[in-house]
Amino acid sequence: MSLAQRLRHLHPALILMALDAFGLVVATYLSSVELQGKLPYCGPLAGCEEVALSEYARIGGPNGVPVAIFGIGLSVTLFAFALVWYRTGTTWALATHYGLSLVGVLFEGWFQFAQIFLIGAICVWCESYGISLILRFVIALWVYLHTPNPDAALPNNRA
Repeated sequence: MSLAQRLRHLHPALILMALDAFGLVVATYLSSVELQGKLPYCGPLAGCEEVALSEYARIGGPNGVPVAIFGIGLSVTLFAFALVWYRTGTTWALATHYGLSLVGVLFEGWFQFAQIFLIGAICVWCESYGISLILRFVIALWVYLHTPNPDAALPNNRA
């Protein structure tokens, strides 16, 4: 069986959980660096330092909460809903994952605007998180819209 065939038989919740875990790793790295008072490492790609030092890196001012902390909370929450959907097959868990990822994508759009037009720099870590969030949103939306009964049509359904 080819990789494409195997992926077609993979429950979409497992893909969502993998993307949620990836987002959690990125947000945890950015949070830990920020809380230690250090700057994220970008390698040859510059920009992470400017974004991390900007007023937009924290909500509530210079002593506020790092944006990446919210990324941790969102990723953990999305992972939990993807897991519930996988284990139970309930549509509400998929719909909740979709709704929360939509909120995250809206914030990501604003943060993308801030990076490009207000800060003038791009953080590759933030972009990685943002891309994973957009993928999570698109997958949840696609499954929800293209499956007449998302509870019944997915492989490995345990409902």
